[in-house]
Amino acid sequence: MKRIVIFSILSIFLFSGCAWFQTKEEKTAPELAADGMDEFQNGKYKSAIELFEQLKDWYPFSKYAILAELKIADAYYHLREYDDAVLAYEEFEGLHPSNEAIPYVVYQIGLCYFEQIDTIDRDQSTARKALATFKRLLRQFPDNLYAVKADSDIRTCIKSIAGHEFYVGLFYYKSKHYLAASNRFKSVLRNYPDVGVHQQALEYIALTEQKLHKKKKK
Repeated sequence: MKRIVIFSILSIFLFSGCAWFQTKEEKTAPELAADGMDEFQNGKYKSAIELFEQLKDWYPFSKYAILAELKIADAYYHLREYDDAVLAYEEFEGLHPSNEAIPYVVYQIGLCYFEQIDTIDRDQSTARKALATFKRLLRQFPDNLYAVKADSDIRTCIKSIAGHEFYVGLFYYKSKHYLAASNRFKSVLRNYPDVGVHQQALEYIALTEQKLHKKKKK
């Protein structure tokens, strides 16, 4: 008799499903999307990511899954977690190459690098990546609004890279490595004209040539 009672209790748990332990029902895709957008708009980007990830996991074939993919990338961007943002944007572009949001996505990838550009005395790899991405945007979508926005950013990238080249040239000049300095200054003229260091580069090319000429005479 005792066994029958225990079996009956176990049966209730087994056949009533997980509802016994569930505090609330699973949300629908539209509900998760709405909740995620609310969190995003309120600046609660981490909780927004959690909701959008949940939406992707539960409803991968829903039309809201595409929105979730994009907003996850945007949330990482706003959190300044740029590496994660780039990965999310690139994943979106790879999965949806013909989506109307692609110009925006490419621009945002460029911005992720752009926001990390350091001073001219530091490595300029992020400036070069930003420049390459913005140029790709111009090449692929020349008439798009985001291509127009990228135009001024491109000039900033070039100015930063040119400034770094001039800075390195100046370092070589002060270290009396005149040939290396001359090559750097000439590189500025050749590759980055009219961005604010053109005249200075010309002046230092003349100075390095004088120094090299004196060396030959000795």
